[in-house]
Formats: sequence, C-alpha cells, structure tokens
Amino acid sequence: MSAIGVVSSCSCLRPGVRLLKAGMQQMMGSFGLHTAARCAAKDYYEVLVLGGGAGGIAMSARMKRKVGAGNVAVVEPSKTHYYQPLWTLVGGGAKRLATSARPTGSVMPKGVEWIKSRVTALDPDKNCVWLENDIKISYKYLIIALGISLHYEKIKGLPEGFDHPKIGSNYSVHTVEKTWKALQDFKEGNAIFTFPNTPVKCAGAPQKIMYLSEAYWRKTGKRSKANIMFNTSLGVIFGVKKYADALLEIIKERNIAVNYKRNLIEVRADKQEAVFENLDKPGVTEVHQYEMLHVTPPMGPPDVLINSPVSDQTGWVDVDKETLQHKKYPNVFGIGDCTNLPTSKTAAAVAAQSGVLDKTISLVMKNQLPTKKYDGYTSCPLVTGYNKVILAEFDYNAQPLETFPIDQSKERVTMYHMKADMMPFLYWNMLLK
Repeated sequence: MSAIGVVSSCSCLRPGVRLLKAGMQQMMGSFGLHTAARCAAKDYYEVLVLGGGAGGIAMSARMKRKVGAGNVAVVEPSKTHYYQPLWTLVGGGAKRLATSARPTGSVMPKGVEWIKSRVTALDPDKNCVWLENDIKISYKYLIIALGISLHYEKIKGLPEGFDHPKIGSNYSVHTVEKTWKALQDFKEGNAIFTFPNTPVKCAGAPQKIMYLSEAYWRKTGKRSKANIMFNTSLGVIFGVKKYADALLEIIKERNIAVNYKRNLIEVRADKQEAVFENLDKPGVTEVHQYEMLHVTPPMGPPDVLINSPVSDQTGWVDVDKETLQHKKYPNVFGIGDCTNLPTSKTAAAVAAQSGVLDKTISLVMKNQLPTKKYDGYTSCPLVTGYNKVILAEFDYNAQPLETFPIDQSKERVTMYHMKADMMPFLYWNMLLK
C-alpha cells in the first residue's frame, strides 16, 4: 500500500483497554527490530501478509508466535508507517505531523521478514502472489491487509489544486499540514468541509476537523466572520442514531450549516470555488465560493484487488463477516479497510478483528472450524473541540457497544485525552506488538 493512508483514521478503544490490562511486562519483552528489508529473502513462507499497516503488522506479530521466526513475511513498499488517527489533531494544530510517523523497520516485529516491494497480482488457486520485477512468492496461508486507496484525482481540479492556498485534507501526509495553514489564514467567508460519495475511513473524521476549526476561530475572534458548511453525500450526519442526535445538538448550538446529499465533483482552486452535485437531482450542480476548503477524497479498494479472484464485484476482499476467512479460499484471510466487512473502516475495527482472526487461523491450522465471531465492533472518537470528544462505539447493526459505564454520547475531556494521548501509546506499544 502507499505511504498515504497506511492505517485507518480512528483510534481503538475497547480492544485498547483490554491490551493495556494485559500487562506492561509482556509488552516490554516484545520489543525488537525486524530482519533487514529486502526484495524477497526466499520464495515461500508459511504465512504471507500483504500490507504493513495496522492490521498487517499486528497479524504478522501474532503469526510469528504460531509458526516461528523466519516463517512469516510482510510485503510493504513504504519506508514510513503512519498512525493516521493523529492527523485530525495535526490538521487542527494540536499535534505535530512528525509524531504520527515511524520508520517501517522500527514497527516490523522481530523475526518477521520485511519484503520491501509492491504486490502486483494474486493467484490464490496456486497459493502465490506476484511482486514487482516478476518476483513470485508462495505461501501456505495468506493474510490480506492492503488498506484503502485515496482518489483525489476523481475530483476535477485535484490533486493539483492543493498547490493553491486555502485548501487542505487531513487524509494525506502531503496535505494535512495545509489544513492547519488554511485554518490559520482564514479571514472571512465560507469554510466548507466535505464527505464523499464512497466508503471512507472513519465516517466521523470529515466532521472532526470542522468542530476543531469552529473552536479555533471562536478562540481567535474570527467565528463571527465564518460561515461553516458541512456538505455530505450522506442523508444523515452519522450512522448511529444515539451519536447522530448528540452531534446535531452541537451543530445547532454552534450554528453550522449541513447540506445533505451533496457530493464534491470539482475544485476550481484558482477561483476558490467548489462544485457539488445534488445527489437527489443527478446532473444538478451548485457552486460555492470558499475561504477555506477541507476535502475528504473519494476512496476505494487498492488497484491490485480490483477484478482479483479474492475480491467481490466491487473490489473488496470477500471474507466471512464473523470469522474473516475468505469465502472461497480457506487458507486466505482479510483484515481491515480492504475487506467487505459491513462496518466502519477504523483502527478500532482492526484491533477487534485481529483477535478474532488470530483464533480463526489457529483453528484452521488445526483443520478445525472457526468458532470465534467478530460482532462488527468499531469505534470513532468524535473530536468536537480541543478538549472534547464523544466516544462512539458500535457494532454491525449500528447499535452502541460501549466500553465505559457512562453516557458516551456526551462530550468529555477524559475521552479527548484518551484519543490524543493514550491511544497513540497503545497503538505503537501494544496493538502493533
């Protein structure tokens, strides 16, 4: 996968709390560097993992414990591993971009081979994959963790429009700092925040930066000069009613305009104009002048998965939603954003899925049927200010599945510190281990 978007955009909560309780001694004992990156150390591995994001690294660590050092490899071309949930706060000026990045080599588990290459084709009928330079790698078990791809180019005028000021995007390492610059440089006019007409990483992320921007302008005396607009392709503000109701109260209180069924199709950066299609009236467009524009790009499965034997008709890895085992190939498994699991694509989901997938593969290796079931748990800490978070946690049925014995639809300072401080620590030191 590319360096942009190697991890999902929300932090993990319920699995993270469990990991923390597991004990720091075990964590400290697991530190160590991987073997050196190479094109391919050998042409066969008992477990081959495609993708070095959150899901890929976490599963490679788990698999190494099962099959031993040297028998697991991760295919990942990127030199840098990013903790992208932090980019919401980077775009809002609350964190530095550098704190979200570490060399891929430093997060690769000790004893796991890092194949620094890109997957070009999958051949599950022959239990092999093809890499760049026509390198063939065979496997006994395959774990696909290739993440999700960003498609700024599907919006006319992008990505070249990012060369202009007043436009940014928290979804890319190349444009997240431009969001903070646009926020600071804001003078007067429309501030527009978008949500695309595709699956996305963390449905709450596109509006988190909006709440941070509103808070920043309030603090700096510019709020009265800002007309804040959230233009979303969806028909609701959030998919879980409990949290949607809370967000709508905040939106009303802070005088934010929400326009539903509006999809960004063009950016005229030289004129500071954004063009939206009205999805209820196909072909009908609206043009809005902007003083600041935050773009959430269209997203989709990685190119290598489109029309692949392991994917469904839309390009997502076709796995059982409870076991994460492939529906056709019993020695193939999927985790995270690249799968067709009907839940939000977040790092929280990956954390929950990794435990289930670990048990699934253990039983498959013993020629037994998987019994552990994934309930669709995912989490999105909805940042609503520089010290406020609504902690949304829910399952496949969009029903709250909460960790704490409190009303998590309320804005809380404690949950902000969980998001900003505790979860990055848990991610780097426990989930990836």
